[in-house]
Amino acid sequence: MGRPTPSSSHNSLTVRDNRTGKSLEIAIEDNSIPATAFKSLTATPEKGEREENETNKGLRVSDKGFLNTAVIRSQITYIDGEAGVLRYRGYPIEELAVHSSHLETAYLLIYGSLPTSSQLKVWQSEVMHHGVVHADAEQFFRSFRYDAHPMAILTSAFAYLGSYYSEANPSLQGQSLFTKGSTESLAVMDKQIYRLIGKATTLAAMAYRVRQGRSFVTPPTGLSYTGSFLYQMDHIGEENYKPNPVLEKALDVLFLLHADHELNASATTVLQTGSSLVDPYSAIAAGCASLYGPLHGGANEAVIRMLISIGSPGNVPTFIEAVKKREKVLSGFGHRVYKTSDPRSFIVRKTADEVFKVTGKDELLETAMALHEAAMKDEYFIKRKLAPNVDFCGLIYRAMGFPLDFFPVLFAVPRVVGWLAHWRQMMLQPGGVKIWRPRQIYVGASKREYVPVGERALVEGPPKTPSQILHSG
Repeated sequence: MGRPTPSSSHNSLTVRDNRTGKSLEIAIEDNSIPATAFKSLTATPEKGEREENETNKGLRVSDKGFLNTAVIRSQITYIDGEAGVLRYRGYPIEELAVHSSHLETAYLLIYGSLPTSSQLKVWQSEVMHHGVVHADAEQFFRSFRYDAHPMAILTSAFAYLGSYYSEANPSLQGQSLFTKGSTESLAVMDKQIYRLIGKATTLAAMAYRVRQGRSFVTPPTGLSYTGSFLYQMDHIGEENYKPNPVLEKALDVLFLLHADHELNASATTVLQTGSSLVDPYSAIAAGCASLYGPLHGGANEAVIRMLISIGSPGNVPTFIEAVKKREKVLSGFGHRVYKTSDPRSFIVRKTADEVFKVTGKDELLETAMALHEAAMKDEYFIKRKLAPNVDFCGLIYRAMGFPLDFFPVLFAVPRVVGWLAHWRQMMLQPGGVKIWRPRQIYVGASKREYVPVGERALVEGPPKTPSQILHSG
């Protein structure tokens, strides 16, 4: 890979460097070429050219935001943004949403195939068995302020969880702990997978209840994954309490839809962190922190805040015009990958209908639908391919009674599955794990001489100097 191949090869790319006249033929494999191939395109720096350009060390590939850079070979999730296609291990998301469950789909994502009935029984039993956390966790959760954002709590909790399992730490057990692929290594890996998926709902429920000032609930037996989650959140002491089955099923469908989405920001963060061979709990905590942002997992929270700010359907036209003038931000439309409607959005809409039969329609639904209709007819949004995406599921969460700032948590809990699938695949990939270390294009100052403090010229004004902060009290 990266070396010139025979000119007879049809499946290749020929590149000519006009600086030197040198040609390079690069093999194309799976419709991709290795970026490292361009390192052989060296040249003599031009007169006066900055040494920091490193022209004599080969050509670099610039790709701000990873718009067209593949970093791993994966068998997990396929997305065709132009056609609105999403498949887990080859299975269309529409079929899985109808026929499968979140835990069954989790097995598929992590291990590559749908489980048999006996395999599913063992898998579900292991995950649910590992839902209980150490008693010391109560003290940890109580240490947060009453108004701490639940995502801040959950992110911290995943990192905290890793401190209990020294057998899962490559820093203590050897860096090949998860990469050996031996029976013993796989068993250690699987146990951490059980723990992380099983405890994700428990940690999330604890983050919810500490905000409510309520005591924590031990995960019950005999309930489904989402049933147990709802039980831990809402149980107040009623005898024979069980969550509403419609809401339990709806949440399971939403968890399944959110389980994975290829190499999005948080999955990439997990792999970037995991490439240092840190323990999986730390890698998942890093992914949780990435998901927290309003451009990612915080988007569904942003959608509801937007709808609240719009108010009634009558205010939609004014809001639309403000968006065009870039005075307002439109949330819930457009996607980094999908250039047509997100295939999950149709399933979300059907799920919403079922939920609203139980909870009643959210008062913001009419505003959301008016916004959807106006945007889909407006040339401004059509031209920019700003179709509605899955973040409108926040309307379902709101109808079910979840607090607004808890929405990203409801994204993070199921996404633990996808993060683990990608992490496991990387740990077991042929050739082992290579730490991720992107290149940069340095455009800063060339070599400078140190100037004593008394002889320095004044540099002032934002953003070249620190801001002045007013202090009170």
